[in-house]
Amino acid sequence: MKNGKHVVLCVDDDQDFLDSMRIIIETNRYLVETATSAEDGVRKYKEQRPDFVIVDLMMEEVDSGTIFVKEIKALGPTPPIYMLSSVGDGLTLSTDYTQLGLSGVLQKPINPQTLLSTLKARLGK
Repeated sequence: MKNGKHVVLCVDDDQDFLDSMRIIIETNRYLVETATSAEDGVRKYKEQRPDFVIVDLMMEEVDSGTIFVKEIKALGPTPPIYMLSSVGDGLTLSTDYTQLGLSGVLQKPINPQTLLSTLKARLGK
């Protein structure tokens, strides 16, 4: 938490997507930190210690999203981590996302109401 608001870290290599996420999330009284690579995401995670993490499955390199999750999990207890995927429910059906260290999967393109209800359920407000 920062200034009484929960911090959400969004990691995605698509700047337009990050900008839209910032608008959706900050309009609803959360703070947003963004990163455009897994490496930058780990750095921001260490600096900010966010309350919630959203990471794209496929970024600059194949599996960079899952590598990011493994790296922050190695740092100790983590907040809820949700993977973004254009595969969405297909990933949930074919993979046990909890074995990847995830709290859940969000479908891309993101449905703002689904995102906000997930944030509210996990963080309150």
